[in-house]
Amino acid sequence: MPSADEEMLSGGNTAPVVRVGDTVRRATGRWTPAVHRLLRLCEDADVPGVPRVRGVDGRHREILSFVPGAVLAEADPNVLWSREVLRAAARLLRRIHDAATPLAAAGLTWRLPPRELAEVVCHNDFAPYNLLVQDGELSGAIDFDFAAPGPRLWDVSYLAYRMAPFAEDAQGFDAARFGSADERAGELVAAYGMRWSADEVRAMAAERLQELASYTEGRAAVTGREDFVAHAAMYRRDAARLRG
Repeated sequence: MPSADEEMLSGGNTAPVVRVGDTVRRATGRWTPAVHRLLRLCEDADVPGVPRVRGVDGRHREILSFVPGAVLAEADPNVLWSREVLRAAARLLRRIHDAATPLAAAGLTWRLPPRELAEVVCHNDFAPYNLLVQDGELSGAIDFDFAAPGPRLWDVSYLAYRMAPFAEDAQGFDAARFGSADERAGELVAAYGMRWSADEVRAMAAERLQELASYTEGRAAVTGREDFVAHAAMYRRDAARLRG
């Protein structure tokens, strides 16, 4: 349980996250040194909106700077599906990837196994529930604890899945107002600065979802959580639809 001066935060994947003043604390793991190297490279490259490493506290929790903002996934649809937020997310992901490129082949210990072709260090969960906004604009990204080396498109395709969107549970999305998913995916790729085709994005997203479904089913078996079962089933439906 958090102490009196700690505020429990939402998210955090599988471990509790608390705020203490202008810092965030969470449990460390064997992957923490690698993640801290990633975050320090982002700081060295002046990547905005990424947590800064502040050390480890007396309870062996990592100390990161608190990134202000509200969770994008909970924002008004006009913000969540904004074209500018879409482009800003792609640009931020590109800066993170470019900053962390030296670690892709560094042989570090990560929480997830590296993927071929390991071009960059992927966030592996770069999506609206890990993105923050202030005053209608993207303000940062959080939860880097599942980062690991992989191909650029691995991250970009999942961002497209969530923000184009191709996801079945994209609440409040209206293609007539915000543009079609394929059109928005193309805009996202252009903002990232690459030229992947729509077919390449869809194919990688489908592969990503199949792996995510298997992982989520494993978590459901361990925890007994029915929501994990439902999420895994959705990922498999979405993957099948993306493959046509």
